[in-house]
Amino acid sequence: MKDKIAIVGEGRLADLVAESLSAERPVLRLGDAIRSDVPESVVFVVAVHDEYRPSAYQAINMALREAGIPWLSATVIADEGIVGPYVRPGEPGCPHCALKRRTTSSADDAKQLEMRMTLWKKGVVKRDPKVPPWGLRHMRDLIVAEARSALGRETPRTDGRIYLVDLCTLEGSRHVFLPDPFCPVCGRLPDDTPESARIDLKPRPKTDPRTFRVKSLTETDFSRLQEDYLDDRTGVMKEARLQLAHPFSDVLVLLPSAFGDEWTAGRSHAYPLSLASALLEGLERNCGTTPRGKKTVVRDSYRNLADMALNPTDVGLYSPEQYADEDFPFEPFDQDAPLTWVWGYSFMRESPILVPEGLVYYHAAFGGSLANEGSNGCALGGSLEEAVFHGVMEAVERDSFLMAWYARLPLPRLDPFSAGDRELGLMAERLIAVAGYELNLFNATTENGIPSIWALAKNKRRTGANLICAAGASLDPVRAAKSAVYELAGFTRFLSEQAEARREEILEMLGDSNRVEEMPHHALVYALPEAEERLRFLRNPERPVRNFADEFAERAPSPDLTEDLRGVLNRFRRLGLEVIVVDQTSAELSRNGLHCVKVLIPGLLPMTFGHRMRRVHGLDRLLKVPMALGYTDRPLTENELNPYPHPFL
Repeated sequence: MKDKIAIVGEGRLADLVAESLSAERPVLRLGDAIRSDVPESVVFVVAVHDEYRPSAYQAINMALREAGIPWLSATVIADEGIVGPYVRPGEPGCPHCALKRRTTSSADDAKQLEMRMTLWKKGVVKRDPKVPPWGLRHMRDLIVAEARSALGRETPRTDGRIYLVDLCTLEGSRHVFLPDPFCPVCGRLPDDTPESARIDLKPRPKTDPRTFRVKSLTETDFSRLQEDYLDDRTGVMKEARLQLAHPFSDVLVLLPSAFGDEWTAGRSHAYPLSLASALLEGLERNCGTTPRGKKTVVRDSYRNLADMALNPTDVGLYSPEQYADEDFPFEPFDQDAPLTWVWGYSFMRESPILVPEGLVYYHAAFGGSLANEGSNGCALGGSLEEAVFHGVMEAVERDSFLMAWYARLPLPRLDPFSAGDRELGLMAERLIAVAGYELNLFNATTENGIPSIWALAKNKRRTGANLICAAGASLDPVRAAKSAVYELAGFTRFLSEQAEARREEILEMLGDSNRVEEMPHHALVYALPEAEERLRFLRNPERPVRNFADEFAERAPSPDLTEDLRGVLNRFRRLGLEVIVVDQTSAELSRNGLHCVKVLIPGLLPMTFGHRMRRVHGLDRLLKVPMALGYTDRPLTENELNPYPHPFL
């Protein structure tokens, strides 16, 4: 009869659990590991250990998954008990996933560092001898309660969750974790194939014809995003911080990773929406670092793949002078050198195309990448079409900003109060009232005709950052302007504090552009009043201020986002610019109907950080577009390009 419970593990805790469960059902003790097939009479397994030994723990995990029997994991790491997860046969999500999330999320915790050092030296973390008997009994009670729920056909509370218990104080908490796509036990990353890269655009009705989203976030959505992705102990993200001193509702969320923790931001007029935006931004960053939805399988030289691959030089690499620097971190592109490639989809060719992995995932190819790539063109949406649309908008936004900067274009200045949008006017007023910054908007639209806005905030107070720049792009110029204003408003406090605390260091960057090495350095240079002269081409007070209606043609809103996207793709097709999309969606996103993409448009200027890393060589469009827009009477030369670091952050 299939009615037995098997206990895998030895030690005091395993004895306590076996003693309690044996009063209700027959219990089999299988020792500290599974050395043969689990008896057919076993209906449920509890794997419980007094110490954490990863090698043995993973072997049990794999054996029980292969056996196809539901089971519960429990272990002790020093003075902390971990109960769960409950593992369903054949489903992703296992103890290895939970502990990986716990380790990554707590990577800077002193206890975690000590634990990893102990594992490295001894291969095991034993139970702390200070753990009192009642700590183990409390943990036993939690384990038995979970086993009863599973056997009683109830959903255990550790389904997709774990209990963390301080065995000395009995303080405990329950935490959600998501399956790890790279898990060696339950991970299910499919191979990256040309078939999976194909994109067939489908109609996507909008929530409102004036928006560019197919779904509005509700209170339920806010709760689900927080529950699935935000947890200080096991979350994809942790530690949300409200920035109460900022002009608008600003929320920061910490994204932990093996490459270093980073803050992602959400900005709006309401903190719940800003928190959701920060979480979505974090998910986008998470998907943009390494492939999390598909397993990369193609490695070969460009020469061998040229008929089906993107030529890396088309996206802009580095000049011979840059490569000649003895400490420059990249080598010139070699057509015969093997590269790792991922499949994308070219809307111009209407077929899959191979793209170098290092140009798509910006932490994927250390030691073998072609360029210092960032999050250019990465975007997240409620459908694939929505993600592609916003990925294109981000690529356009950054290209138009850099075009204006490198070519020093005297962009038309816009009156923010002429847009006929009360909210934009109030945002400009709040920026001066709360932060002391006067808002300047400029029309940076290039030959593609997609409205692009350069926003510049000028400090009217005696202290703080002097100039702050940001950009936005959208088919609606007012939305583009608001996006840029949200962005720069979020940096007023940070840049002001940094500019005062690090003035001498920043002055050195002003004098030596090669000292601008990190993302914040770019904006910090222009926080200095001494750098204002570099933006005189933009801030000429003699040029007349233009109205939005004079600069942007009125556009009839569409009820379908895919219709907007097709129109945008046709613009680039007419210009001979190829739009390539790589689907970066992971299972972590799919659970909530989210999609993430990387958009590459060879010829558009890539945003780079670190002045020595700027990529303009071979991008002839930069030299020709200023003349096409009427700013110059001839193509520019490379020697005429702005030699200073850009002010984008």
